[in-house]
Amino acid sequence: MEYVYAALLLHQAGKSITEDAIKSILRAAGIEVDEIRVKALCAALKEVNIDEAIKGAVLPAVAPAITPQPAAAPPAPAEEKKEEKKEEKKEEVSEETIAEGLASLFG
Repeated sequence: MEYVYAALLLHQAGKSITEDAIKSILRAAGIEVDEIRVKALCAALKEVNIDEAIKGAVLPAVAPAITPQPAAAPPAPAEEKKEEKKEEKKEEVSEETIAEGLASLFG
């Protein structure tokens, strides 16, 4: 995963995604570099439009991670149900805000 993060960091900075650049980032982070993984990543990314991949993949991938499905709870009194509805509305707003924030990081 850290190899992909290094590539995304280079892309966001407007730098070329090269083997040497990825190795430099990984070493700076104190990660032992696997030469084969670096070469494979660079070869795989040559044919990828990273901006398009991020637009198509980030939002659907982020949404499930942000909104875990709640477990079934026993019936609650009417007052507690009203509070839950308010919290759900707040959560929806925060999901959109988070998604926009993530999109701005990579796009």
